[in-house]
Amino acid sequence: MQMTFRWYGDGNDDITPEMIRQIPGVSGLVWALHDKQPGEIWTVEEIEKVRARIEGAGFHMDVVESVNVHDDIKIGLPTRDQYIENYKTTLKNLAQFGVKVVTYNFMPIFDWTRTDLFHPLEDGSTALYYEKNKIQDDYKEMAAYILENLHGKTFPGWEPERMAKLDELFEAYRPVTKEKLWENLQYFLEAIMPTCHETGIKMAIHQDDPPWDIFGIPRLLCDKASIGRFLHMVDDPYNCLCLCSGSLGANPENDVANIIHTYCNRIAFAHIRNLRHYPNGDFSEVSHRDCDGDTGILEIMRAYHDCGYTGYIRPDHADICGEKNPTVGRDTVCMTGHSVSCTSGDAGICWNVWNRIPVSYAPFLLMQNKHVFYDHHSSHLFLV
Repeated sequence: MQMTFRWYGDGNDDITPEMIRQIPGVSGLVWALHDKQPGEIWTVEEIEKVRARIEGAGFHMDVVESVNVHDDIKIGLPTRDQYIENYKTTLKNLAQFGVKVVTYNFMPIFDWTRTDLFHPLEDGSTALYYEKNKIQDDYKEMAAYILENLHGKTFPGWEPERMAKLDELFEAYRPVTKEKLWENLQYFLEAIMPTCHETGIKMAIHQDDPPWDIFGIPRLLCDKASIGRFLHMVDDPYNCLCLCSGSLGANPENDVANIIHTYCNRIAFAHIRNLRHYPNGDFSEVSHRDCDGDTGILEIMRAYHDCGYTGYIRPDHADICGEKNPTVGRDTVCMTGHSVSCTSGDAGICWNVWNRIPVSYAPFLLMQNKHVFYDHHSSHLFLV
């Protein structure tokens, strides 16, 4: 696997590439042009500025997250064809800089959805939290809370310009059924696959987060069956997955490791994220230690290892250990869910599981609700 780290860009992220460079094992930065609106063309000049910054710090820029899809494409309006042409142009421009994977999603209106961006955990850190009963009818209240707590930063899918038109967006999506959304996704993919073959760029779709309908809006990529439908709908090696263990793991019925085993050859990019479930349907994001959550990090990493996965991977949505943690009043502002201190530790956990656990020990370890350490000198495993 190739370990990467998400960077939101100068002026939008107080964490610098030089800071990330100090994290062992990270070879690439996952990036985007965060000031671009969905549907706009990413120009060569804009991409070049980011290339100079990323490669100048010693990283590759192979993975983009995300080139967002315009709402007209998702809704299926006549104007979608022009936005698809813009998307193709962006792919061609990115290919000039060696980009290999472009992440995107097909979630209507909202990207990831949480009700608390700074939920306190037992150790004093905070994490993203989803309270089921708060996702009812007042979508404006939820959107206003998230935008207010982004502290002026820009998040893909939560562009203030789009959020200012929520009523219009809900009205535009009203006739879009789940089946119509599937049709529109297929139309988009079939239109861009020739460009993907031309440029060598794999399209990696992120699963819906959370993996169920919200506010009456349909969601598509929610479980193993829907992923299978997606991959067979446009059965092309450039039509791939950004497999997010946290998005799928929000539904405890999803066996993420099994999904990885089944579709590993179509996973171009992997997000490793851990969650803790509560009996009432709420969930909290937690550290990547297997015993801290219910996602099954050991099983997930073993699945990638056993499949011989050589693609890109990154730790995702860590707890926040200080940077812009309102409960402790630190000064450094990190992007929500992406604390450099905690996420770097989670990258280390992923590497330890990948490199240090002999495959022959895995069946035993998977039965343990423990943290694993492997001593190279003694060849002993320690469970604590």
